[in-house]
Amino acid sequence: MRVLIVDDEALARQRVRRLLQSEVDVEIVGEAESGPEAVTMIRDLQPDLVCLDVQMPGLDGFGVLRELDENTVPMVLFITAYDEHAQRAFDVNAVDYVLKPVDADRFRAAFARARTQKAHAAAAERLGELLATVRRLADNGNAGNVDGAPDALSGISASGSTGGGNGQFASRILVKQDGRMFFVKTTEIDWIEADRNYVRLHVGKVAHTIRERISHLEETLDPRIFARIHRSTIVNLNRVREMQQWFSGDYVVLLEDGTKLRLSRHYRDRVEKQVAV
Repeated sequence: MRVLIVDDEALARQRVRRLLQSEVDVEIVGEAESGPEAVTMIRDLQPDLVCLDVQMPGLDGFGVLRELDENTVPMVLFITAYDEHAQRAFDVNAVDYVLKPVDADRFRAAFARARTQKAHAAAAERLGELLATVRRLADNGNAGNVDGAPDALSGISASGSTGGGNGQFASRILVKQDGRMFFVKTTEIDWIEADRNYVRLHVGKVAHTIRERISHLEETLDPRIFARIHRSTIVNLNRVREMQQWFSGDYVVLLEDGTKLRLSRHYRDRVEKQVAV
């Protein structure tokens, strides 16, 4: 963990330095005494974490963050003598907010959160790379052409899908709506949302509701194309644009059309293994 210390008080910087030196695998890349100096050092050194004082003359801690480009903002652990800025710290997704005088146990707990967040960010980046690989393979026609797979309409279920236990996966799903019946190609589905004994198939701006449990529907879908990212959500991997870190080990999955879905930490490892196959 590469850490930059920012505080206009020398004694405060010294206290944080001593606490960091008691942590393993920590490199203190530098110290800054002012906001403008902090901005320059963050851009040049690209630390993983900044222990950042809120109140500094000229440019305060929040001003430092405003000066940074989105891609250069590190994790931030605010350290301040006042608790009135706690809500603002939360709004900018700070790792934690520690009051002066800094208590050693409180600091260790905050730093542990930073370690966890860094690990989650690395996992999200790795998963994002795997998803990108899946999309490239699909674009090149190497991820399996679902449209070209047999429909296997014999043994069709109420949803119009077939089981995947025999190596075949559904290429279309039967929808009964407004007194008519029609098929929806699985390749056209962006994501699937569970609602008790029903699921909604999101296809562009349209949603089709069918009576089916998401766990059963999941078994009929090609795992090279569809992934369960939450107990109530299945997503078409070819529609995923990027992954964004969220709170408590969860992530936001951003689709091409701007839809934001939650990838829970319970499913993260499973999805990572699934797309790596």
